[in-house]
Amino acid sequence: MTANVLLEKRDRIAILTINRPDKLNALNTATRQELSHVLDELQRDPEVRVVILTGAGEKAFVAGADINEFEGRTAVQQREVMKTRNIFLSAEEFSKPLIAMINGFCLGGGCELALSCDLRIASEKARFGQPEINLGIIPGGGGTQRLTRLVGEGRAMQMILTGEMIGAEEAYRIGLVNEVHPTDQLLDRTLDLAQRIAEKSPVALAMAKAAVKAAARTTLREGLDQEIDLFAICFSSEDKEEGVRAFLEKRKPNFQGR
Repeated sequence: MTANVLLEKRDRIAILTINRPDKLNALNTATRQELSHVLDELQRDPEVRVVILTGAGEKAFVAGADINEFEGRTAVQQREVMKTRNIFLSAEEFSKPLIAMINGFCLGGGCELALSCDLRIASEKARFGQPEINLGIIPGGGGTQRLTRLVGEGRAMQMILTGEMIGAEEAYRIGLVNEVHPTDQLLDRTLDLAQRIAEKSPVALAMAKAAVKAAARTTLREGLDQEIDLFAICFSSEDKEEGVRAFLEKRKPNFQGR
């Protein structure tokens, strides 16, 4: 637990909560640094298999960057901030499954943070957007790249050029989110998904994540070659032996992450 980030563990699942509800959980520098630090700690925690990331309160997942930090900042200063390891890369490079549980406004840097996660589960009241154009700037945390890869150039272009928000159902329709649930069911449904994933082999989960991400970042042939390598690595794990034995013995596997 830090000043701006709360951590709760439930069995093999960690719930990370950005805790700035009075600021709609805006990502200031301290919060971004704390999030990266906690993700590093969870990466090394063998008891944690899946992480859920959400925002405190009922209004926002993350409503964007803390605009107060933009005033007076020069182009050189901003580039230095963005070129260092940032929370968007920390989330994307996290090897364990990372689920964004989106309970309200998911705008600007908040939308970019959700895009950096592996899965996005939204409340029916969630709202999404990249409104940077209204400030005379553009998305700078990966929004132009990850959003385009996820929903296609045309839809990404419209969201980024207009700066307009879309609702949860539209976000689901275009593939921005994986599921939409009533607000009072959001936590339970997200935990259910996380638990189903946590039952799998941690080794295989990490390999699967790496292989799927390669599809959007390499040529088809390079991705296929990487998939073969990652598939082969699974055969070096104890989890693979346990999974095969459990299948042959018609029982549920007990994966240990080795």
